[in-house]
Amino acid sequence: MTPLTGKQRSYLRALAHDMDPVVQVGKAGLSEAVVEQVREQLKAHELIKIRFAKECEVNPEQASQPLSAGVPCHVVQKAGRVLTVYKRHDTKPKIELPKVTRAKSVRSV
Repeated sequence: MTPLTGKQRSYLRALAHDMDPVVQVGKAGLSEAVVEQVREQLKAHELIKIRFAKECEVNPEQASQPLSAGVPCHVVQKAGRVLTVYKRHDTKPKIELPKVTRAKSVRSV
């Protein structure tokens, strides 16, 4: 997966602002069932929020690396106990990310 640019991350954060978390991580932590739920929700929505309960042993900082490796997804934002992740749908993408543009070189005359 190609990394997201700052502009793309900002766009995804703006889209996710009003969203509610669709996956809850409880006391059991980041189990295989939770990872499977994240996969299913990403297939359905492309952009989701994951809430970590206070009694959860794993916080979003610790979970972001194994989650993005296990699911393959991009971590868009970590805010408090909420993690926002994105994975583009393979066949029917719903979210159109801003295009990556090359910086124009400026010549000195």
